[in-house]
Amino acid sequence: MTGPEFIFMLTRADRTVPDAMDRLAEGLACGLRHIGFKDLGLPLADLHRLASAVRGGGGTLYLEVVSLDAASEAASARAAAELGVDFLLGGTRPDLVLPILRGSGIRYYPFAGRIAGHPSRLEGSPGDILESAQRLCDRDGVHGIDLLAYRSAGDVPGLIEAVCAGVDKPVIVAGSIDCPSRIAAALQGGAAAFTIGTAALDGVFPAASPALAVQIAAIRAAAVAAMIPAARKPIIDKVNLAQAFASFSDHWNPRIAGELGDFQVKLAKLKGRFQWHHHEREDELFLVIEGRLRMGFRDRTVDLGPGEFIIVPRGVEHLPEALTEECHVMLLEPSTTLNTGNVENERTRRELDRIA
Repeated sequence: MTGPEFIFMLTRADRTVPDAMDRLAEGLACGLRHIGFKDLGLPLADLHRLASAVRGGGGTLYLEVVSLDAASEAASARAAAELGVDFLLGGTRPDLVLPILRGSGIRYYPFAGRIAGHPSRLEGSPGDILESAQRLCDRDGVHGIDLLAYRSAGDVPGLIEAVCAGVDKPVIVAGSIDCPSRIAAALQGGAAAFTIGTAALDGVFPAASPALAVQIAAIRAAAVAAMIPAARKPIIDKVNLAQAFASFSDHWNPRIAGELGDFQVKLAKLKGRFQWHHHEREDELFLVIEGRLRMGFRDRTVDLGPGEFIIVPRGVEHLPEALTEECHVMLLEPSTTLNTGNVENERTRRELDRIA
């Protein structure tokens, strides 16, 4: 691995999905090249077809072992060798797996800690998990660690940071990553890569749409943002709203004034009417700073003046309108919020400027 990678898993709830071939085609079309699946869910013949398609698309192939018994783990290791995967992730029995992989060229990243159940859970104290990771990394033939960080209890960002700092081999953070803050915790904690399957396939990663291509774009954007924290979260300082609004003059073009977790504080100048739209997954807060705002809904309107705010729930169609010559508003909304929501036209702003 040359840098932090997003590994797209063709899996849901620790099983390879039945339509994996179709989802693979979508992923490859989006430019993804790190692609994996689990040892459960599809017969070996289907996994062969998947592996061939990944290689044909120029991809790097990952197989993750979630079987719990020794015989199944050994069979999965043999399948990995037969499939010619690049990385074998997961599993808990290096004594069993290492002899099978010897000479194959496969890079092996077993699970750290104690694994139980399906979907897999990571059990044990942070100290126990770190000690397990260190023991594994001391072994020849173990190239890194598969850490089910968000399948554990307690301080997950702290666990990621401790394991990444405590071993001298790469760590892949896997399992239940479903939002930008979890990507940030993984990458800022030192992970070499992270896996996402269910969240993208089910369309639940915060994005403008549940469509897989949009989900993938949002995940990749979150990964890029996580690796430039200085640009995302500047040194703590005050923001003077009057000066901030004076720094721009155009209308219906929000500027980012600050960030709060997965949310952004945005400033916008409004003039006239906007357009009817809604946001599938994001709530929005509008706080009027100067002027007057009318928020239209299909069944009523709400007028707001300076110092008043309204929250528009996700899925609710709305129409903002400035009642004065100009209206200045502050918005608080998830960073994934597209200003025109479900409508795309000349007013859509996918890339927002920041207040200097």
